[in-house]
Amino acid sequence: MTSLRKLDFDHLIGKEVGTVTILKELARGGDAVVFIGFQRTLKRQIALKVLPKLLLTPETAERFQQEAETVAILSHPNIVQIYEVGETPDFLFFAMQLVQGRSLAEYLNAARRHVLPSKRTLPIKATTDILIRVLDALDYAHSQKLVHRDIKPGNILVETHSKRPIVVDFGIAKLSHDPENKEGIIQGTPVYMPPEQILNQAIDARSDIYATGVMMFEMLVSNLPFPAWSSARELLGMKLEMKDDLFQRRPSEINPMVHPELEKIVLKAVSFDPEKRYATCREFLNSLVTYRERHIKTDR
Repeated sequence: MTSLRKLDFDHLIGKEVGTVTILKELARGGDAVVFIGFQRTLKRQIALKVLPKLLLTPETAERFQQEAETVAILSHPNIVQIYEVGETPDFLFFAMQLVQGRSLAEYLNAARRHVLPSKRTLPIKATTDILIRVLDALDYAHSQKLVHRDIKPGNILVETHSKRPIVVDFGIAKLSHDPENKEGIIQGTPVYMPPEQILNQAIDARSDIYATGVMMFEMLVSNLPFPAWSSARELLGMKLEMKDDLFQRRPSEINPMVHPELEKIVLKAVSFDPEKRYATCREFLNSLVTYRERHIKTDR
């Protein structure tokens, strides 16, 4: 089967797609390629996500269309904006906001390589600032009855100058009242996936809270203190078997800069039992705001 990596898209440079002129390739991932384009009607650069029909399956087409339609109904400064959706004889596409920056995953990877051990995690203030804004975006999405289901550092883009985080990739987002996957297919990223998602049980805001909590844990300690695992299936199994013992060390044991109050917040968010987590992202966010006001000096 043809893979995205082997396809040549040079012939698309300079082509007009809808109201967009394609300028250059930006990235490839999964089944889609992203280009930088120029939207002629509004005279601005945008990102154009393209799904070649050569790679089209009913599942990929549905996910691609769902991502476009889902994000199009959301309007929040920390959620990527969709401008246009369409189709050509060769591919499906949608035009969206171009974020000038890097993913949170890239920031974490860069920090891990720092020559000084004390610099191998993000600063506590930057961590709380990013998480507060991500949680505000998720709280808004949940108010629209949408659960993201794949929150992770790779799906948080951070603008270079403003440091504003932007939540992206709603490809497996789901209406919180929709019936569960009847085929039992697990979708998501194992490291950040909550137990109820692994078990194909009902998911709600607390599922995104768990994933955000795991992401927060990673931001605080650099490398998550999981036991050794060799495959995604093994990790998923360990999550169900070990429950709240999955994390082998507390954040403060790895990073002395983690305050007990901040540790309490992250451990509550990653509770195995959804009933023990924060009930809403707003509650999670408020805990971080309170911590920040008490313990982090800000420029005023």
